[in-house]
Amino acid sequence: MTQTQTPNPVINPKLIVPFMNAVRQVFKTMAGVETTVQKPFIKPHPGASYDVCGIIGFSGDITGTVSVSFSDSAAQKLVEAFAGAPLDRSSPDFADAIGELANMIAGSAKQHLGGLASISVPSVVIGKGYTISNMTNSQCLVIPCGSPFGEFAVEVSIKQKTV
Repeated sequence: MTQTQTPNPVINPKLIVPFMNAVRQVFKTMAGVETTVQKPFIKPHPGASYDVCGIIGFSGDITGTVSVSFSDSAAQKLVEAFAGAPLDRSSPDFADAIGELANMIAGSAKQHLGGLASISVPSVVIGKGYTISNMTNSQCLVIPCGSPFGEFAVEVSIKQKTV
């Protein structure tokens, strides 16, 4: 007897656009930085996209995780623009700033997702070689972003509860 695998469900595009808009709005408003958002794609592997990452969990009608992942140099410069002063990468304030940027993006997007959802307190990972495990039967969509300070990505692995 052969067993067929069911493909992972594709993320509803209506769940992605709010994150694309949130990135532009949060960085422009909170850090005075214009960002570009490129065409999203399905993440081919679970490894880290960049070395600095803020992760937010969603629960309720929307479940899953969203992470904002930065190259090290982009993280340093964006945090400085956000905080108004340079912060050392080893400082707890640096991690707090990364977490707060992820929190603001998730919070802004949440308002436009429909349904009732709660978001978690951010977790921050700094370093190389980490993996973020996504929900079973869910894909991770990467939204590549750019700024004058470098590249970063918003990685969305969420699904809407079906009624």
